[in-house]
Amino acid sequence: RTPVKSFVKLNTMKVVVGLSGGVDSSVTAYLLQQQGHEVVALFMRNWNDASVTLEDECPWIEDSNDALMVAQKLGIPFQVIDMSELYKERIVDYMFDEYQKGRTPNPDVLCNREVKFDVFMKTAMSLGADKVATGHYARVTSTFDENGKEIFHLLAGKDNNKDQSYFLCQLSQDQLSKALFPIGELTKPQVREIAKEIDLVTADKKDSQGLCFIGKVSLPQFLQQQLVPKEGEIVEIFRDSPLFAQEMPQVSSKKEELEFLSQKIKYKKADGKVIGKHQGAQFFTIGQSKGLGIGGHKESCFIISRDMENNILFVGEGHSFPGLYRKALKIDNAEVHWVREDLALKNGESMEILARIRYRQPLQKATLYQFEDAFYIEFEEAQSAIAEGQFASWYADEELLGSGVIS
Repeated sequence: RTPVKSFVKLNTMKVVVGLSGGVDSSVTAYLLQQQGHEVVALFMRNWNDASVTLEDECPWIEDSNDALMVAQKLGIPFQVIDMSELYKERIVDYMFDEYQKGRTPNPDVLCNREVKFDVFMKTAMSLGADKVATGHYARVTSTFDENGKEIFHLLAGKDNNKDQSYFLCQLSQDQLSKALFPIGELTKPQVREIAKEIDLVTADKKDSQGLCFIGKVSLPQFLQQQLVPKEGEIVEIFRDSPLFAQEMPQVSSKKEELEFLSQKIKYKKADGKVIGKHQGAQFFTIGQSKGLGIGGHKESCFIISRDMENNILFVGEGHSFPGLYRKALKIDNAEVHWVREDLALKNGESMEILARIRYRQPLQKATLYQFEDAFYIEFEEAQSAIAEGQFASWYADEELLGSGVIS
């Protein structure tokens, strides 16, 4: 592989920064300005409904005010663009649909793919921008292949605690070619330090914890807008269940072995004991232990499965409950996305990688397998709470190579 070239500023560019009203994007704008670029700030308004946020006032108003004050302080043009309709259509409706089906979507990954690095990026380009910058803790570098084609590499952010490459796992080469992540080389404390030094209003502002761009939303409350609560039963499955004693059948191929390892156990009410009630299986996710209202156990109970048809939640006691763990997962071929298209596996090929199945999860040793009708990730160690609808992403060292939706 040719050596990674660092970004050398040969000429100044026009860069549009997605200014969100937080400290990360504020410092992003400042750093670009320091590098001599022409910086324009755009604030994306993605949500209009204040009834589902946990604050008294609509958070986007406060955020856009903070973003405006940062832009004024830096002396850069500032504009608000309304993307609420698009956001509802591409992110929110998709979320409702996925939860209804009993899957666990990741709106932040979708928001980056569908909004920030798609429509927002196109808007920026229509304003004459050369690049679009966001306050993500990630890095982009590039090399040239033997044919002189530029290949872009998405790398983890330098700050291990804040690395956000996972949220960018669905980006394409084209999107990366226009993206800048100036704070990817910094740690969060360094970013706050810079903001304090130049007296930015966002210097001590807390990180937003809500859904991407909506604010501090209570997820069940948010989902209840469209998904109707319906009482159902909570059934406890016990450790000595014969379901966990199933031996692997005789298999004639690696594909059959992976199919067995990635299979979810189908529980029935008769397999356990009814221990409680819930208000709708669609409001819960695999691996969840909070909000179940179950008492009388030494350890917490975790959701191990959801029967959407009969509205039953199946739970098991303790972190190490066997029903929580699987050795492999499956991804439909249509859902496999390679950031590094040049490394995409062909039918029958495999690759040793590091993978994660949720944000902040430490990288796990695993192997990818590509077959004609499916794609598998087999882990060295069984993984807890593999949830359908979430994104699995895979890396070589610190470079994110691809991702896919867990089926």
